[in-house]
Amino acid sequence: MKLVPIIFLILLLTSCGSDKKQFEYAGGSFKMALDNTPSTFIAREVNDVYSFELLSQVMEGLVSFNAEDLSLQPQIAEKWSISGDGTVFTFTIRDDVYFHNNPVFESLEDRKLTVDDVLFTFEKACKPNADGNPTAAYMFLLSNQVKGAKEYYEGKAKSISGMKVKKNQFEITLLNPDQTYINKLANLSASIVSKKIVEANKETDVVGTGPFCFTPPTEDETYILLKNPDYYMVDNKGNALPYLDSVVFYVQTRKLEQLEMFEQGKTLLISGLPTSRITEMLEGRISDFNAQPPLKELYNNPLLTTQYYFFNMNDPRFKDVRVRKAFNYAIDRKRLADNVLRNQYYEYGIYGITPPIGSVFKGYNFSEIKKYGYDFNPELAKQLLAEAGYPDGKGFGSVDLRVDISDLNTAVAEELADQIYQTLGINVNIDGSNFEQRNEDGNMGRGDLFRTAWVADYSSPETFLGNFYGKLVPKEKDVPSSGNQSRYVNPLFDQYFEEGRSADQKRRLELFSKAEIELMKDPPIIPLWYANDFTLSYSRVRNLKNNPMEFLDLRRVYIKEWTKEEYLKSIQ
Repeated sequence: MKLVPIIFLILLLTSCGSDKKQFEYAGGSFKMALDNTPSTFIAREVNDVYSFELLSQVMEGLVSFNAEDLSLQPQIAEKWSISGDGTVFTFTIRDDVYFHNNPVFESLEDRKLTVDDVLFTFEKACKPNADGNPTAAYMFLLSNQVKGAKEYYEGKAKSISGMKVKKNQFEITLLNPDQTYINKLANLSASIVSKKIVEANKETDVVGTGPFCFTPPTEDETYILLKNPDYYMVDNKGNALPYLDSVVFYVQTRKLEQLEMFEQGKTLLISGLPTSRITEMLEGRISDFNAQPPLKELYNNPLLTTQYYFFNMNDPRFKDVRVRKAFNYAIDRKRLADNVLRNQYYEYGIYGITPPIGSVFKGYNFSEIKKYGYDFNPELAKQLLAEAGYPDGKGFGSVDLRVDISDLNTAVAEELADQIYQTLGINVNIDGSNFEQRNEDGNMGRGDLFRTAWVADYSSPETFLGNFYGKLVPKEKDVPSSGNQSRYVNPLFDQYFEEGRSADQKRRLELFSKAEIELMKDPPIIPLWYANDFTLSYSRVRNLKNNPMEFLDLRRVYIKEWTKEEYLKSIQ
């Protein structure tokens, strides 16, 4: 690893000294591995979990999620209000938030975040990105939601009529009522950027307001984030946050290599164990978990993550719903789970796109959705394929399956290819690449079937269903479709989805479940499983909170070895 010169670190950490009280155990470094290289460092363009994991330590939005229970909490906005009809959101902006140090700024005061930066952030998100396509933030937060956003994007207006600045307040007006819109603003793509930084063409410096500051990656793709000495938040005892001096992310696509790094103590956390080593880790190292104090801690919670394949709906073969249903019925998900996943799942993919976690999605009609899900039925699969004109797969041709290479993704693809051939007589060619290439191929529709996964942006079925909203699909086939990669268009699904976004909580869940049922009647996807990855960390990592969204808040994390006396007292 190429080391950052120690003098540079010291200067950066002390250049803007803080007179805030320091936590007794402040210092140290938290280290973990990313499964893939982040695809972008521009927050409004983020549409992948790897960019999210890194940038969420650097960038912040108006509001954020509490890592313990996923409740909404103030961030750059110290408070907010919502009009009775759910269309107007008013945020009061803090006056003690500073952007990270950068040569663009002339002084500390010049770095202060203002309400003008907030307005500028959303205006910037509402303009095409460098390649001429809409940003992820526009598709997710603005298009068809905020009053005047579409007109501004199309150049028909000089401002976004639904966004206004009033002294230290920022106001957003929606086209339709949506009480949960504020939850979307906790998404990383809504992070506030500095107008001065962007206009100076320095956005690649990655300047945010978060607890850690970005530094350029080393030659071996190691990202070292340094403590923000001017961070505005403190703990409940007045100690400066964050406690850590740095956060280090290594990029390592192979889980076995990640496990070796963890075992050697090079990293302090690993999420998702290699399937070939689960038994050895959980049963062969039992003393690591049972000692007092334990050396390691194991977390095993259901995640708001769905692993699935999606069809390229521009492929004439997949326009026939019978073909898509045949592929779904051809998959033995239990066999997949037993042979490949080795217990690293919450449930088979026999529901819809939304993970069936009733404790999170209370009141959602999972039992009804399951009636339209797909369990293994080889005879029906063959019948449907024959009815579509391809008996025993004759005349269908081969299928190009695009996957991003990893130990698990490759093993799953090989298992699924075998199952599809055995049941339908169709050859599946596995085309592996890195995550960035697979994601780009998905956006452009270069392939027939694609591996992907969706991690919830917030705790609502809407975040999963939104991937199939027809109005996100561009009219031109040669234009990327990042918001709806399958290019699925179903007017009845869209109707339920739109009505659900505007309804009250009870009615919203009813309409979203109807939308999901419609989705599964006409499936553009093959749900595979709902994630429940094992996560291991060293016990000396304190205050690490786990949640179904795998949202990592490191502000209050600190490193301290346990004494036996301290540990026994903590569990009494």
